[in-house]
Amino acid sequence: MTEKSFSSNNEELPDTNTAKAGAADADFIGIAESYKRIVENIEKAMLRAGRTDKVRLMAVTKTVPYEKVNFAASLGVNLLGENRVQEFLGKYDFYDKNCEIHFIGGLQSNKVKYITDKVSMIHSVDNIKLATEIDKRALAVGKVIDILIEVNIGREESKGGVLREELDELVSFCFSLSGARLRGFMAIPPPALNGGNEKYFELMERIYCDYRLKYGGIDTLSMGMSRDYEQAVLYGSNIVRVGSALFGKRKYKEA
Repeated sequence: MTEKSFSSNNEELPDTNTAKAGAADADFIGIAESYKRIVENIEKAMLRAGRTDKVRLMAVTKTVPYEKVNFAASLGVNLLGENRVQEFLGKYDFYDKNCEIHFIGGLQSNKVKYITDKVSMIHSVDNIKLATEIDKRALAVGKVIDILIEVNIGREESKGGVLREELDELVSFCFSLSGARLRGFMAIPPPALNGGNEKYFELMERIYCDYRLKYGGIDTLSMGMSRDYEQAVLYGSNIVRVGSALFGKRKYKEA
């Protein structure tokens, strides 16, 4: 079902024998317990959906100290999601080098050059200008960067992403590039109201499946976060982006 990393030994918790390490160890224990719970929830959702493929658990690291991120990596979370370029650059050198890093936040074209050699995928492509810059910078460093097109599935003015009626043009353009390789789509459905937001997940799954039939290489659907990752798994997501459910509540409202 899920990746082998999900079967990590969650029983090996940090040493809590010294007062000096007490607070930090309590945080680590909380992360380990949360990780185990999230993995179990993903597996249950996959069983419910009758899925036998893989779902990758991404640790969203916004505002999280690198020590906690590396501890999560030691449990088996080998995929990190970065939201802010400046924060990412400040932590990059300290991260476990076995981790794969994706950039998932809004990205300005003039900042692409700072992350090109550090990430393997960018989830938030929503216009031709940004796709062009990623392609240019990737070619300059001799690599191919995987990209996802962000779809504004709820048509929310406060969120980035391309509208559904503009998707064909952007998909077609991205497939003309050689330094940026389109792998699929990312979406952040509106918060659930009055019982759920299944219609948005269902629509994204349909969009994803339609383009998979039309184009080779489409194999990634990134949707689902701390509040709704189980629901996303039911609708075909194969990357779930989890922050506060793994690391604990933070001072910002997780998007």
